[in-house]
Amino acid sequence: MGAAYFYHLTRNPLEVALPQLLARALQAGWRVAVRGRNPERMDWLDQQLWLGAPDGFLPHGLAGGPHDAEQPVLLTTGTGAANDPACLMTVDGADLMPDEVQRLERVCVIFDGNDPEAVNQARAQWKALTDAGCAAQYWSEESGRWEKKAERGA
Repeated sequence: MGAAYFYHLTRNPLEVALPQLLARALQAGWRVAVRGRNPERMDWLDQQLWLGAPDGFLPHGLAGGPHDAEQPVLLTTGTGAANDPACLMTVDGADLMPDEVQRLERVCVIFDGNDPEAVNQARAQWKALTDAGCAAQYWSEESGRWEKKAERGA
């Protein structure tokens, strides 16, 4: 049984924070699906990941390619990622179901703390998931490094 980790971005934008979180997930040996809501935004995120530091290359691809099943990181707007992920990272308020949290090793909800709508969406997701019995942790980067601020469930 997994847990949902909520990452509240206040200092770094998504294109800076996501590669750090992806690198940690890959170090844990997990395949990752990154789920967004908008195909154009996922295409932009794909480009941002390719522009990362040369020593921090993150192997990834956009869903819909011929090698989706082999991708360590698959960017998608749909459910049921072809790369059989152990970890799901949602961005931009993408939908997330409690059964996904229960089934996967980890689910990460990454949201922009400077966007009131994104904060409200994350709060609603926290409530829905914890009310459904999912374990959850809330992490903030406000101090300049990730710190756990709250935890619910076990």
